[in-house]
This record gives sequence, C-alpha cells and structure tokens, in this order.
Amino acid sequence: MKYVIIGNSAAAVGAVEAIRKLDTEGSITLISSEAYHTYSRPLISYLLQGRTDEQRMKYRGDDFYEKNGVEAMLNTTVSAIDPRKKEVSTADGKTIPYDKLLVATGSKPFVPPMSGLEDVPNRFTFMSLDDAHALEQALGPQARVLIIGAGLIGLKCAEGIADKVGSITVVDLADRILPSILDEAGSAMMQSHIESHGIAFRLSDSVKAFTPDTATLQSGEVIGFDILVIAVGVRPNTELVKEAGGEVRRGIVTDLHCATTLPDVWAAGDCTESLDITTGQERILALLPNAYMQGECAGINMAGGEKLYDHAIPMNAIGFFDLHIITAGSYMGVSTVTEGEATYKRLVVDDNRLVGYILIGAVERAGIYTSLIRNKTPLDTIDFELIKEKPQLMAFSKVERLRQLGGIKQ
Repeated sequence: MKYVIIGNSAAAVGAVEAIRKLDTEGSITLISSEAYHTYSRPLISYLLQGRTDEQRMKYRGDDFYEKNGVEAMLNTTVSAIDPRKKEVSTADGKTIPYDKLLVATGSKPFVPPMSGLEDVPNRFTFMSLDDAHALEQALGPQARVLIIGAGLIGLKCAEGIADKVGSITVVDLADRILPSILDEAGSAMMQSHIESHGIAFRLSDSVKAFTPDTATLQSGEVIGFDILVIAVGVRPNTELVKEAGGEVRRGIVTDLHCATTLPDVWAAGDCTESLDITTGQERILALLPNAYMQGECAGINMAGGEKLYDHAIPMNAIGFFDLHIITAGSYMGVSTVTEGEATYKRLVVDDNRLVGYILIGAVERAGIYTSLIRNKTPLDTIDFELIKEKPQLMAFSKVERLRQLGGIKQ
C-alpha cells in the first residue's frame, strides 16, 4: 500500500502514527512545502521571546520519520492531485503515485487588499517558522510595530516581541479583542491585562491607507511604524482538492471518516470543515488537538480500520503574558458567570447539557468540563452545582469516575 500525505503538522503526524498501528509494511511518503522537521506552530511566539528553541519546538523527536518508515520530501510543494491516475505532481516536476492520499495542507495568512500596502517594505505575517525568522531580523529596541488584527495570531505576535521593540499598537475593526473566543467581559479583562504590558489598542477602526511608514485609520488617526504585521485571519488551503474536483465550501468537505468526495482521498486539519457537535453545524475548527485527532481518524480509515471523527468541538487553550485562557464549545444557552480578581468563569448550559465554557485565570481541571461537552453528559446525572464551583470527579457517580479514570471502557 502506498500512502501519501501532503502536510507536515499535527494532522499529518496523527495520520502517520495511526497508519503504523495498523500497517507496518506500506510505504508512507510525506510531502511538505516547508523545509523543517515537524514543529508546533503555536510555539513560534515563544521562540521570539527566547522561552523555547527550535529543537524544543519539534512536534516529534528527531527520529520520527525514520522510526515510522516515512520518506519525508521537505521543501517540496505539491502542485496538483490527479484522482483518476491516483498521483500527485510537485512544483519541481516529480510525480508520486498513491493508493491512499491524505490532504493536510493547513491554512495560510489572509492579507486583505489595503491601499498602499505594497509600498510598505517591512511587512510580515506570523504563522510559520519562516515568518518568525523574517520578523526577528527586523526587530530592534526602538522599533515601532503596528499589528493589524487583535485575534489569536496578532496578540501572540505582540506577546512574542513585546520585550524586543520600542512600542506596539494593535488595530482591529472589531470592538473588542479575541472576539472569536471570548465574550465581552472576558475580552475586557484580557485587554486590560495586555495593556498593562505596554500594548496599545485601536479598536472599532481599520486602515484606510498606508505609506511606507505610516497608517492612516478610518477615524483619521495617523500611526507611524517601522514594522507592520498583518494578522487579520487565515484561509484554508483548499485549492488542490478543489482543482481535482473535490467538494469545497469554506474548507474541504469531509465525512465522519474524514474522507473527501474524491475516491481514496482523505483530508484533516485546518484545511477542512468538520461537524461541531455543540451546534450541529459543519465548520472549520482550526485547532491543533482537533487536527491531530482528525489526522488519526483519517489514518486509521486509510489503513483499513474503522473510526469516526464525531466528537469535534471548538476549543482553545492559550495564554498572554502569563494569564491563561481555555474556551470550548458554544455560548448559546443559559450562562452562569463567576468573576474574581484576574479570574473569569462562564459556563453555558442548554437542554440539560453543558455546551460551552470560558475560563480565564483559573483553568485547572478544565478537561472535566470538556469531557461533559464531548460526551453530552446529562447534567441531572451528576452533581452539577458542585462542578459549577470547582470541576472535580467527586461530582460524578462511582461508575462514571472509574470510566473517566480509565478503569472501565464504554
């Protein structure tokens, strides 16, 4: 069996490890446009801070490819998939045949059209190791940095470079920071915390026009800068599947086996849509743990096993300047909110089930809340009043405690 995997991040790793559990003989060819050993993208801000290095950023050990019998074609870009011939073509003219193909191409930065942007010499994105290396070369203790985007990527960039530059200003059209994962109260708490570390915000505003070193906002304010970072969002890399005739909406369409509409082609990770069990909607869930689980599901099915990817939920675990956030699920329902000094908790219940939560500051044992959402546990079968105050296994029945601890299987 010839397995080909396009991609080299969490979904690809999940697929490799799953395939090898069922098939130790088939060949695995992994093709990646990046030149690096598999690494954890969320750590690039910590690399700039000096809190990690490239060796510790590796998502798997140095022997990962050799140990799993993988031919890694790094620094190689796939240009086309031919589902009829069952082969992929690379930009340098190679053709690689496959029996089973996984597309795990991730996403790319979205750079919207903005007047004068092409005239800005020191402009960067912030999604890859190459991006981090390029930005690092431009940093300096007096540098004025302008970041467009107050979401996860923009704020991680701000954190990563805060101690290496003179000033940072973040501009976003939204009226609050981190609007994709936090509610208004949570956003206000995090904004205050980040501002205390010298980051300035211009919200409900956007850039009208750039010169090489200034940005004129719609409000009329002119902001001078030496370095520009564009972090307004990402777009899934769907082109290969779309051009091959596969179904694509915002992301690559997959079923619960992670199969695409093309024969013997699967897809996993940030380039795909999957079923969000908290809302019942197909959507892009661009999260590293989900990507690994999705890749694992695809790999098992590629190798002839049987697995469904049917517990996907939106989830984020992230921190800014040592204040940590974990969020999961949907916020549509009845909320219980608890606030303290530098802590915030919102639990959302709908139809006798926990469907979502926001935790800021006190994030210990959040996995208990997550398991309630994933397992759709009826809240009247547990001591939810106890769990609302503090997540702990004593709120569950003895049988459920054993299951949670791995003592019995469902």
